[in-house]
Amino acid sequence: MPTTNLEPYLAKHSFFSGLDPADIEEIAGCAKNAAFKAGEYLFKQGENAEFFFVLREGHVVVEVPTARGHSIEISSLGENQILGWSWLMPPYKYQFDCRALKQTKVLEIDGRCLRGKCESNPRLGYELIKRFARVMTNRLQETRLQLLDLYGAPADRS
Repeated sequence: MPTTNLEPYLAKHSFFSGLDPADIEEIAGCAKNAAFKAGEYLFKQGENAEFFFVLREGHVVVEVPTARGHSIEISSLGENQILGWSWLMPPYKYQFDCRALKQTKVLEIDGRCLRGKCESNPRLGYELIKRFARVMTNRLQETRLQLLDLYGAPADRS
């Protein structure tokens, strides 16, 4: 996959939709294409959060490793979804594991690069914070619903 000319892809993606073309160009300057094989980790809990990802093709699972050696699935994500926000806030460490379930192609956006651009352009930084806050809120709501399905609503417990 070529690494040039990523601006058109970003501009039409819903997460970046409506951003100023100059902002899209700034973000694209921090981006590159990457691919992961089935079973390969995009990142692991505790690693430095260097990137966030735009899933172009494939499927990943976000998991929490347990002390017993297995993992609990938190989320399953596919094409055109955004993954990872740990690059945005100190201590810049991933909080979960993320593993490709099948061949997965992503746009990998360098967090350090983008943080620098956001420091220079607070308007861009604020816009990205708002967009990531929306993603975080949706993911937390999805997790809440999963927990209700798993454990039942408090009134359902005897």
